[in-house]
Amino acid sequence: MLKKNSGSKCVISMHSRTTTTIQDPKNPEHVKTFTFDLAYWSHSGFQKDKDGVLISADPTSKFAGQRDVFHDIGRGILDSAWQGYNATLLAYGQTGSGKSYSMIGFGANKGIIPSVCEELFQAIENQGRNQEYQVTFSMLEIYNEQIRDLLSRTKKPGGLKVREDQQLGFYVEGLKTVPCENYAQIEKLMEQGTKIRTTASTNMNASSSRSHMVITVQLKQVFLDKALTKQSSIHLVDLAGSERQKSSGSEGDRLKEGSRVNLSLTSLGNVISALADAAMGKKVLHIPYRDSVLTKLLQSALGGNSRTTLIAAISPADICYEETLSTLRYAERAKKVRNNAVVNTWSRAENKTLLGCGNSGAAEQSACFLADHQLGTYAIQETWAHLLEQARREWEQQYAAIAQERQMVKTLPHLLNVNEDPQLTGVLKHFIHTGSCVAGQAASNAIILQGLGISDKHASFTNMDGKVTVTPHSKCKVIVNGVPITSKTKLQHLDRVILGSNSAYLYIGFPSERGSEDLNRFDYDFFQLERAAAEGVSMDKLGAGSNRDGQVDPSVLAVFQDYIKLMPLVAEANQMSEELKKELKMELKVKNLASSDSMGYELQKEVMVKVTNQRTHEVWIWSKSKFINRKFLMEELYQRFLDREDSHVAQEDDPFWDPVEVIHLGSAHVWLQSLAYCMKFEEQVEFLNCDGLEEAVLHIHIAPCSPTGQVYGEEDMIIDPFELLGKRMDFQIHIVQCLGVKWLKEDAKRGIQIGYRIYDLPNTLYTKPIWKIVNPQIEEIVQFAALNASQEFLNYLQTNALIVDLWGLQEGCAELSCSQLDFIVTGEGHIVVDTKKISNVKNTSQTPSDQMSELYLKVLKLEQETELLRNINRALREENVFLKESLEKIGSGQQVHKPSNTLKVTRMTSQLPSAREINQMCTQQDSCDKEFAKALKVFYQSMNTARGQFLRLRQYKPPEDDQMLRPFVHQQSQMLKDLGDLLESSMWKLKNDVALIVKKKREYLLYIKQ
Repeated sequence: MLKKNSGSKCVISMHSRTTTTIQDPKNPEHVKTFTFDLAYWSHSGFQKDKDGVLISADPTSKFAGQRDVFHDIGRGILDSAWQGYNATLLAYGQTGSGKSYSMIGFGANKGIIPSVCEELFQAIENQGRNQEYQVTFSMLEIYNEQIRDLLSRTKKPGGLKVREDQQLGFYVEGLKTVPCENYAQIEKLMEQGTKIRTTASTNMNASSSRSHMVITVQLKQVFLDKALTKQSSIHLVDLAGSERQKSSGSEGDRLKEGSRVNLSLTSLGNVISALADAAMGKKVLHIPYRDSVLTKLLQSALGGNSRTTLIAAISPADICYEETLSTLRYAERAKKVRNNAVVNTWSRAENKTLLGCGNSGAAEQSACFLADHQLGTYAIQETWAHLLEQARREWEQQYAAIAQERQMVKTLPHLLNVNEDPQLTGVLKHFIHTGSCVAGQAASNAIILQGLGISDKHASFTNMDGKVTVTPHSKCKVIVNGVPITSKTKLQHLDRVILGSNSAYLYIGFPSERGSEDLNRFDYDFFQLERAAAEGVSMDKLGAGSNRDGQVDPSVLAVFQDYIKLMPLVAEANQMSEELKKELKMELKVKNLASSDSMGYELQKEVMVKVTNQRTHEVWIWSKSKFINRKFLMEELYQRFLDREDSHVAQEDDPFWDPVEVIHLGSAHVWLQSLAYCMKFEEQVEFLNCDGLEEAVLHIHIAPCSPTGQVYGEEDMIIDPFELLGKRMDFQIHIVQCLGVKWLKEDAKRGIQIGYRIYDLPNTLYTKPIWKIVNPQIEEIVQFAALNASQEFLNYLQTNALIVDLWGLQEGCAELSCSQLDFIVTGEGHIVVDTKKISNVKNTSQTPSDQMSELYLKVLKLEQETELLRNINRALREENVFLKESLEKIGSGQQVHKPSNTLKVTRMTSQLPSAREINQMCTQQDSCDKEFAKALKVFYQSMNTARGQFLRLRQYKPPEDDQMLRPFVHQQSQMLKDLGDLLESSMWKLKNDVALIVKKKREYLLYIKQ
């Protein structure tokens, strides 16, 4: 829902009932089409009927609802079961793609599992009297390679064990299998299993999206008149979210492959790939069934005795393109797998032998049946009737408890749990009785809560005089409607309450307060969005401006979604760190939130996690994937702590530890237009960190100079940058000082380095490390030379900024450095930029690179000197011809003594300017050029100042405290006024300066005409 509401584009299309086409959002011409047995479209073209069931909006709609999916897939599963075949349905896909919705359903839209069970019993009721039907139900969950029985309220430490029998194969020892007489009982069992799953996920801090759920319905048909029995097992498997497979891979993490959370999915993919290769005729030596719990239990379903169907649920959103493409490829491989299913039947004589001899003597006679019995063996020690009677007594107790809970829901205010998995939302209810009741982990509390950050006595809920209040105990974390509270707070109907790190509840008020509200809108995403908004995180903050077609940038949507999803995970990681006494504080940051490239365009944003050791002040920056991988490992360590096992690990295996590293603190932009006009300039620019706040101030000089390093003055300025085209251009970058470095203020033991890379330099240049000085004086000068300035380089100077990066050093980390061998240098030792022509020569040459560079530079220098001499020679020739012609005319005039001729010569000579006048004219021209250059310099400096003010204004955030809003608005208005005044005064001064220059030019032209 978050993806759809935030404006993502659809990249999936289905032009038939069997084809699925996906379009690359970054390259729309790149399209892939996949063909499957069935393809269902459920993204659009639907409406709700009177019962709330989603149906096609019109006859032309492609929409396929839950009934369509059941008709095609569910009935096929039932048909296989009636015939005596084993049937398996696997649901694969990323979290949020509709995988669990297809399997379980939501509200009135029942999924395949309840529909299969309901229709099974409807069919049993219509069968003849000469048949007896025995249906059993089991439900388990696999998380982190541990099996939890979801129909048992007692948790076995370490989970249930998978055993292997020579005839039976793999099975779960001790799994509870419940006999059922009707669909209502299965419905109640699923509710019970879901409740235990919800509680378990809270206690273990394990999201349901990271666990597999396996439901097994066993159907036994006894034909009394034929002395024949058929047995079939229906395995319905809702797999964990597939995106975890990639996230936990964590590029660059020293603790790769450390977590077992994804082992089952990885192993399942390996099994499917091996079976697909075998089906294609390739030689496969080994099928890795034994690599995980899941693949052991599904051995018969994968390449064995079962008719197996895979549902691949995909998200149509562009921000999920990579995951969706991966899912489609996964399904395409699975399509190639071939199974060999057989009908499981045996005669009554075999059945009697089985009852009398147990598992030993009957194994060979009934191997066809027993070989499939892999999700729990049903110990046949009592008659079916006795088992049903025992189950009925349990049902009666459960029905009484359910009836009591329903009555309390109608009369008492209560807390309703909200889970990341919609299937687990609303399962737990905590009732607030009249008076005061304490909530927390202690068994003596009226409301017993489990979960990260929940204290023994966490908060008190008071129900008095028709109102309910909540009061946190001590420093316990309680959030109401996204805002942390520290004192007694009155709750209103439908308030959102978060206790501890991330235990979310919706408060349901008194019956008099309730209406016909749609509670579904208060889902998990609603809670996290509200929490993010209270912390000042929004799409606007991330820069989600609309592009030309009115759509929001998909990359910004992806970052926002990642931020929302990671918020609760970071809160949980911090709580685990606190309880394990690791002293780490983790906080979400957005990389490149306030950063831009050298042309001022925003950079690609991504979520990262800043990790700080509060004791040593060491800092790390973790990527999203690295953090997710580390959190899996933290959970394993934390679970050992909860189970009172040894939670001590060696430092190199500790997910809370990393070696120290260099940290990027911020970037500064130094615009280079002045250099294009051969003007030196001095700047003090801010280093902005990832939050857009000032980290330090950089003092920098950039000046054009001669090859010998002599800095040019104002008289060397030019009007048109392209006067430099094809000529040598030298300049110096002088890093003077770094002022007010916050990184150094926070810890005196730290250091800094500054790095930058201009134009086409292959690597970054770094200053020398400086330690323990808050205002370090750097004083490093590097001279660069463009030997033959290209048009591209001159364009770069006019439109780009030099990006200077500030890096933070920590004790023990490796310092940043660069090798001079990576650069081309001149004979004077200056670094060469604009090396495109040099690169072309080097690429076509067989000479060693160092010799080639030196040889080319010498040839280039000679060519430049030759061209300069040619230009001088050409100019001297033209001047010589002009002087000769002038002398000839003057000489011929002096030889004629006629008055008329004298008058003519006088007129002619008077038209020629004297040497002094020529000198004045040149001086006047130079003066105009200098004045114009000075005006441009002042204007560019003003524009640089204005740009800095604009960037500060852009990153200026409103305060969280409402009382500070008025001063904030006043200060922002003043900043806007100052910016406007600066722009207006800069333009006015430029206009005046240009007008004065034009006036002088006109006076000069009038003088020439006279």
